[in-house]
Amino acid sequence: MSFTRKPLADCVPELVATARGDLPATLVITGGKLVNVCSGEILEGMSVAVQGGRIAYVGKDVSHMIGEGTRVIEAAGRYIAPGLLDGHCHIESTQLTVTEFARAVLPLGTTGGFFDAHEIANVFGLKGIRLMLEEMRGTPLAAYMQVASCVPSAGPEFETTGASIGPEEVAEAYTWGEDVIALGEVMNFPGVVYGDSKMLGEIQATLRAGRVVDGHFTWPANDWRLPVYAAAGVTGDHECVTAEDVIERVRLGMYAQMRRGSAWHDVAKTITAHTEHGLDPRRMLLVTDDRSSESLRDEGHMDFVVRHAISQGVKPVTAFQMATINTAERFGVARDIGSITPGSCADIILLDGNLADVHVVMTIAAGVVVAENGIMTASLAPYAYPGEVLASVHLPQQPVAEDFVIRAPIESGSLLTRVIRVIENHVETEELILDLPVAEGRLQVGNGLCKIAVLERHKGTGNKSVGVVAGIGFHEPAAIAMTVAHDSHNVLVIGNDDGLMAQAAGAVAEAQGGVAVITETGTTLFPLAIAGLMSVEPFEMAAAKSAAVSKALYDSGCTLNYAFMTLSLLALAVIPTLRISDKGLVRISPEEGIELVSLFV
Repeated sequence: MSFTRKPLADCVPELVATARGDLPATLVITGGKLVNVCSGEILEGMSVAVQGGRIAYVGKDVSHMIGEGTRVIEAAGRYIAPGLLDGHCHIESTQLTVTEFARAVLPLGTTGGFFDAHEIANVFGLKGIRLMLEEMRGTPLAAYMQVASCVPSAGPEFETTGASIGPEEVAEAYTWGEDVIALGEVMNFPGVVYGDSKMLGEIQATLRAGRVVDGHFTWPANDWRLPVYAAAGVTGDHECVTAEDVIERVRLGMYAQMRRGSAWHDVAKTITAHTEHGLDPRRMLLVTDDRSSESLRDEGHMDFVVRHAISQGVKPVTAFQMATINTAERFGVARDIGSITPGSCADIILLDGNLADVHVVMTIAAGVVVAENGIMTASLAPYAYPGEVLASVHLPQQPVAEDFVIRAPIESGSLLTRVIRVIENHVETEELILDLPVAEGRLQVGNGLCKIAVLERHKGTGNKSVGVVAGIGFHEPAAIAMTVAHDSHNVLVIGNDDGLMAQAAGAVAEAQGGVAVITETGTTLFPLAIAGLMSVEPFEMAAAKSAAVSKALYDSGCTLNYAFMTLSLLALAVIPTLRISDKGLVRISPEEGIELVSLFV
């Protein structure tokens, strides 16, 4: 099945002829309540006529456009709304290929998005981005690619990645097509503020290509350096966790992206910038950032986020604007997507019941009905990834228990030790300083604490670091290992038993990527062979295996909400406060920026 998205210029004669009634529409929707995101109104008794992949006419009567070959859909008073757009999303975080992601979200009303493939870029560089872009182009989605800006996220002195991307690579990616639309989140914001030539060069390449720059700024909202960051041309940011974060960004002309991922619950606080402080919502977007296949299955995608925003007091039409027209305008493609208007792409959803329920019963993408009543009606061909992408885990030797011993500079006594504390439903961590015992020259990690380790897996260097983490909750001997370890995606291992940690690391290495939870009673394995990030299996099977990992963690005492998603960020060196990479502990603070710090104080 073909999902053609021709440029508007190529469609004008047919669209005008259809609107006149001289050429039958390919599809019409009659008698619905139109969610007009341009005017902020609900219009009764409206109809829509489609010619090919674009909308030819919107009005009360489309009867003069109906011919023998026209498909007629009776809306019967249901809502007609533009397809939902995700303004900031990492498809790799769903553990799905792009095709399976499309299968998962199209029935939920998501018809497009702006995707930052910086996960696969950290493993395979531009080649990884190009593969995902090619796969996107074969789906019904209005899919736009962002070029990963921070590969590595903080710099080679802080972590080892499988590839690197700089200004030349960014400029090259923009030659691939207009659907390569932006520079992905610029996580190295200290580098931007303090004039790092690589970061500024990537931004300049983006601006010269006529694209936009997405941001990632985690210093406080009132920090004097936020305007400095904006001066570099950064016009959007999803690292908003308070109303003040949103307010300050909007005041600077930026778009504030408010996220509700699997484990990042930021909408409730950030949306009050509109509901309580009264800011104009036109520069506010709803996004997911990271959602696992399990949460796609159990909660939803953008439909869930819009529903959640409405439950926080946002008017339904306003919430839809935050997930459609606002998003399209932010990326400069509102002529094509984000509204039901003549000339726009025919990305349309029908909703039953109350608008606030966001109950999608039909999805039309590029003029084709692709899903009805929660089930895909269009078939999507799988995309074949090359062999090297299915073999990306390169450990120099099989992990053993001794790899996870923490040697101390004293034989016995105690040492003040830096400990990473996990915060549930938040991306940030806390730095604790705890006095931990030493025996026989080894740090003793107990009393509810776990060890956390990163093993370099891209180049076989043997780089390794081991630290301590609090807040995991294991109440029995247990370990989890994963190759999804943002953003460098080395092998991340967490546990309270050195032997089980070695077994878990070995299991994901043997599977060429994935997640393994091992206890004394068994192993739960979720293979992720595509770059160590994505499953080769269908959405339904991937979601079931993701849920099995969650259950294994829960049964072992780790009751964090969507625990895997939270744990996978513990190696992300650009999020406050304390993280771990293959180079050691990484701390980020407003005063010092990003720095390596010692385990012992």
